[in-house]
Amino acid sequence: MRSVRIPTLSRTLVLERSWPVVLDLTVAAFCLATFYCVVLLGRYWFSHPVPSAQISQSARALPLYAFYSIVRIGVAYLLSLIFAVGYGYYAAYHPRVEAFMIAVLDILQSIPVLSFLPGVMLVMVSLLPTRQLGVEMGAILLIFTGQVWNMAFSFYSSIRSIPRELREASQIYGFTAWQRFWQLELPFSAIGLVWNSMVSVAGGWFFLMACEMFVLGDRDFRLPGLGSYLQTAAGNGNTRAMIWGLAVMIAIIVATDQLVWRPVIAWADKFKFEQVESSQVPSSPILYALRNSNAIGWLHQQTIVPLGERIYHNLAARRLRALSRPERSVASRQRSLIANSSIFGVLLVAAIFAAFHAVLLLRQLHGAEIVELLKGAGATFLRVNASLLIAALWTIPAGVAIGFHPRLARIAQPLAQIAASVPATALFPVLLIALVHAGGGLGIGSIALMLLGTQWYILFNVIAGAIAIPSDLKEVSGLFHFSNMQRWTTLILPGIFPYLITGLVTASGGAWNASIVAEYFHLRGQTLSTLGLGAQISRATDHGHFATLLMATIIMALMVVTINRLVWRPLFQLAETKYRLEG
Repeated sequence: MRSVRIPTLSRTLVLERSWPVVLDLTVAAFCLATFYCVVLLGRYWFSHPVPSAQISQSARALPLYAFYSIVRIGVAYLLSLIFAVGYGYYAAYHPRVEAFMIAVLDILQSIPVLSFLPGVMLVMVSLLPTRQLGVEMGAILLIFTGQVWNMAFSFYSSIRSIPRELREASQIYGFTAWQRFWQLELPFSAIGLVWNSMVSVAGGWFFLMACEMFVLGDRDFRLPGLGSYLQTAAGNGNTRAMIWGLAVMIAIIVATDQLVWRPVIAWADKFKFEQVESSQVPSSPILYALRNSNAIGWLHQQTIVPLGERIYHNLAARRLRALSRPERSVASRQRSLIANSSIFGVLLVAAIFAAFHAVLLLRQLHGAEIVELLKGAGATFLRVNASLLIAALWTIPAGVAIGFHPRLARIAQPLAQIAASVPATALFPVLLIALVHAGGGLGIGSIALMLLGTQWYILFNVIAGAIAIPSDLKEVSGLFHFSNMQRWTTLILPGIFPYLITGLVTASGGAWNASIVAEYFHLRGQTLSTLGLGAQISRATDHGHFATLLMATIIMALMVVTINRLVWRPLFQLAETKYRLEG
C-alpha cells in the first residue's frame, strides 16, 4: 500500500501566520498594563502633597521610582514636541515676529534649569496646594525646560531649509496650510526632529537628578524617582545603590532605544529627500511587527483613515466657503486690528510691571557683587567654548561615520543614547577624585562635565545631517572617485552644515545650562565650587538669594544672545541660503 504524503506548512509560513496573533495578544496586554499604570499614577498625583518624601535606598523601590521618572520625562517630552512644532512653525511663517521669537528662544535656552526652578515650582505648588500634582507638574516643567529648545531650533531650521521646488509644487497643487504641514513640512523635518528628540530625552535624564531633588531656600523638595535615588546614593556614598540605579537607568534607555527610537528612525527614513532609493536602509523588527498587526491594521482602517478623510473634506469645504466669501470690510479689519493691539497692550503692561519689580529686586545688589558676577561670567564663557571645541573635534567625524553606515549606526546609536542619558553628575565624584589626584581641580573638572552633557547635541545633529544627505549625491561622489578631502569639502560639510549649526547652537546653550552642576558640586557633605556664573546661580538657589539669582540669569542670557547675534545667526542665514538642498 502506497503511503500518502500529507502536506505540511513551512516553518517560515507558520511564523508569518502566528506572529500577528502573538503581537495582538501583546498589544492587548500592553493596553491593560497602560490602564493599570494610569490608575496607579492617578492615585499618586491626586493624593495629598508630600514634597519632601523619604527616598529609599533599597533596590526593591527601583521599579516604582523608575516608573515615576519615565512618566515625568515622557510627559515633558510630549509637551516639548507640541511646543517645538508650534513655536518653530509660527516663527518660520511670520517675518514680523520671527526675529523677536528667535531672540526669546535664544534667551530661554540659555537660562539654566535652576533659574526656572523658583518661579515654576512656587507657581505650580500655589495653583494646586492640596494635591501632589502641583509638585509633579513643577518637576515636569523643569524637565521640559531642559528638553524643548533644541527641538524648536531643529524644526524651525528644517522649515527654513525646505527646497524651493517643493514649496512651489505645494502651491501649484493648491495645498492648504494643513495639507502643506502634514505632507511637506513635517515629513521634511522628520529626520532632524527624531534625532533631536533622542538627545532631548537624553537631556531629560541628564537633569533628572536636579529636577527630582532640590532645595529652595528653607524648603526641601524630594520626589520619588531614579534621579532622587541616584542623588541620595551619591550624597551618602552608597556605591551599591548607585550601581543598581545606573543599571536600571541603562536598562530603560536600551529598552527605549529598541522599542521606540529604532522603529521611529526606520519609519522616518522614508522622508529622506532623494531621487534614488538608498541601497542600505535602517530596519526594525518592532516596526515590521506593528505594520503586520491585525489589531493595529483594524484600528487604522476604522479610525485613522476615516478621520483623515473627514479632516480633508472639511478643509476643502472651508476653502470653498472662504473663496466664495466676500472680502472683509474696512470696519472688520479695523476691529481685528484693535483687538490685536489690545492684546499686545495688555502683554506690554504686564511686561513693564514685571520689569519694574525686577529692578526693585536688583537694587539689593552692591557693585562688588555685580563685578564678581561678571568675573564668573568670563570664566564660564571660556569653559563653554573649550567644551564646544573639544566636542566638535570628535563628534563631527564620528557622526558622519555613523550616518553614512547603517550597520555601524545599529551598534553606535544605542551606545551613544546610553552615554548621553546617564547623568554625568552621578559619575562626577569618581571623575573629580581622579582629577584631584592628578593635580587638577574643579576648574578642569567642570569642563569635563560640560563636555559630557553637551557634546551629544552636536553628535546627534551631525548624524541626522549625514543621514539626510541624498543617496544619489553619495553615489556620484563614488563614481567620480572623490578623494577624502573632496568628499568632505564638496559633499559632507555642505550637506550637514544646517544640522551642524543647530547642534552647535543648542550645545552652546546646553553648556551654559550645565554650568550650574559643573561649577558647584556637593560631595560627601562638602560643597566644592569654582569661579563661574553657574556656581553663583547654584549658590544663590541654595541660599534663597533671589536678587543674585536674577542678576546672574540676566547676565548669562545677555551673553548667549550676543553670541548668537554675532556668530550663530549669520551662520543660520548662510545655511538657509547657500547650503540648502535644491533639486
